[in-house]
Amino acid sequence: MEPKRTDKELLGKGIQRMAIALIFMFISPVIIHSAFKNQDHSYYYPILILGLIGAAFAIFMAFRGLKTIMDSIFGKK
Repeated sequence: MEPKRTDKELLGKGIQRMAIALIFMFISPVIIHSAFKNQDHSYYYPILILGLIGAAFAIFMAFRGLKTIMDSIFGKK
C-alpha cells in the first residue's frame, strides 16, 4: 500500500488563503480603531462597517485556508 502524498498545489492554495487572512487580520482592527477614533465624522458608520466586514472575511479565509491545507495533507473525504 502506497503512502498518501501531500498535494503541493492544494497546499500552496491553502497557504495563500492563510496569507490573505493574515493581511486582513492586521488591516481590519486598524480600520475599526480609526472609525472609533473619529466618531464625530460623517463617514463613521461606513468605515466601521468596512472594518467589520474585513474582520469577518479574515475569519472566513482562515477557516477556509485551514480546511484547504488539511485536505491537501490528508486528502478529501
